[in-house]
Amino acid sequence: MTTSVSEVAGSYAVVADGFEARLRGVGSGLWGSPSPCAGWTAADVVDHVIMTHRRVLGSLRGTDAEPLSDTDDRLACWEAARREVEAALADPAQASAVVGGMFGEQPFESLVGRLVCADTLFHTWDLARATGQDDRLDPAAVERATAFLAPIDEAIRRPGGFGPRIEPPADADGQTRLLNFGGRAV
Repeated sequence: MTTSVSEVAGSYAVVADGFEARLRGVGSGLWGSPSPCAGWTAADVVDHVIMTHRRVLGSLRGTDAEPLSDTDDRLACWEAARREVEAALADPAQASAVVGGMFGEQPFESLVGRLVCADTLFHTWDLARATGQDDRLDPAAVERATAFLAPIDEAIRRPGGFGPRIEPPADADGQTRLLNFGGRAV
């Protein structure tokens, strides 16, 4: 499946908008709420998404990702990381630059359109569940994440990755099927 940089930028914007809406909706007393990710709180989920963005940007620049501190403003860190990804996608030279990662070398825009979007999408649901918010995901983003993840099923079932698949009900919708594929009980 070939996608253009503008398609990736549009897909990323939809997923990032969904995550940001949930991030903005986290109430002051909910940062420590448990998430569907075993052992992770709502704050841990947000920190992971920010650090994933920083690592992907670091792969583009050839630098290490700057770690988060306990005093960092998560919303400001998210907004900065998002702006940097969007700026890189808007620059044809950066978007097409080949970067390395856990799934081998690929253009930056491919890494964002696949890994970053799928990771952020899953964690949007995790954050919503942890903080009692709307957990509906964009159906087109769900389809794209499913298309990316299904062929690499074995590669994502490792420590720190997805847990064992859950068999979805026969009448499950696409979101439930994707979340069950990722080991999330819906």
